[in-house]
Amino acid sequence: MKKRIFSGAQPTGQLHIGNYLGALKNWVALQEEYESFYCIVNLHAITLPQDPKVLRQKTLDLASIYLAAGIDPEKSTIFIQSDVPEHAELTWVLSCIARMGELARMTQFKDKSPRSLNKRLIRARASLDAEAIRIAENEAFLDFGNAGVGLFTYPILMAADILLYQTDLVPVGQDQKQHLELTRDLAERFNRDFGETFVVPEPFIPPVGANILSLQDPSKKMSKSDENANGAIFLLDDADTITKKFKKAVTDSGTEINFEPDRPAIRNLLTIYQLLTGKSADECVAHFDGKGYGQFKTELAETTVEFLRPFQERVKDYDDASLKSILKAGAEKARSIAQNTLQQVYEKTGISGPAL
Repeated sequence: MKKRIFSGAQPTGQLHIGNYLGALKNWVALQEEYESFYCIVNLHAITLPQDPKVLRQKTLDLASIYLAAGIDPEKSTIFIQSDVPEHAELTWVLSCIARMGELARMTQFKDKSPRSLNKRLIRARASLDAEAIRIAENEAFLDFGNAGVGLFTYPILMAADILLYQTDLVPVGQDQKQHLELTRDLAERFNRDFGETFVVPEPFIPPVGANILSLQDPSKKMSKSDENANGAIFLLDDADTITKKFKKAVTDSGTEINFEPDRPAIRNLLTIYQLLTGKSADECVAHFDGKGYGQFKTELAETTVEFLRPFQERVKDYDDASLKSILKAGAEKARSIAQNTLQQVYEKTGISGPAL
């Protein structure tokens, strides 16, 4: 039998080229070798305030992006998280064996501290970007006293997502390794205390492109929630927007175009070019030898526009009715597996079983 992989994305904001190169591209390749489950994690999305109508539409929009990227519903199971209630049920069981200290150490929770959130809001207001201001204001009301409990416990939901499907491999970026370690710890703890139940998953981290950085601040990853929209190339950006964003991208001192680690801005741009063209690192460096930053950015923009053009056309091929049909079929398959796992969990914890 094929080994199984699981991954997912939230239907919030816009996916960017870093999401494609660091995740979607790998998902497409992995579906040829593994039994693949790709989820739209809408339960994770509501850890912050969402407009219900917008969330529903973005859930369908994300499904179209999965399909346009090359995820094949004949090879992979594509579904919405909330359509499989076992995700929430297993989360409760895992919450009962998780430790407060484990969750408090999660880096992404620390990043929601009042000091960090207030700094983001100040930067967003200075940028005059309405969408960035809205996101920052939504986050800025949070502090450790009035934040929703889900913001603290959502790594347990993430663990449930993975463990429900007896997942062997989880494609993750460097920033998600900590969450996967928590998942592994919870699986091992449950197996120790109640008997072998869960597969302990392993990470899959691509050797190149797992962490595409912001075009405006190469000290942090490219993010769909960045208050500066110029930091990310969104998958549905038009040609003019893509060109302008690359022209505004920060660079390092000097003139050479190479992958030197002490030149993170140029290294990041060159990594994007390498992944879009499929050229080796040496071929990329040789190609731009003697060329200036301006020429490099122009060619990178042209390459990105041409790469995204067919993808953007494919996104338009899916209407809501066809998407809902694919997602319903995916949820039915996913639930058949999730129910079996949850039944084992309930029997081993005494919640159900022959005596009841």
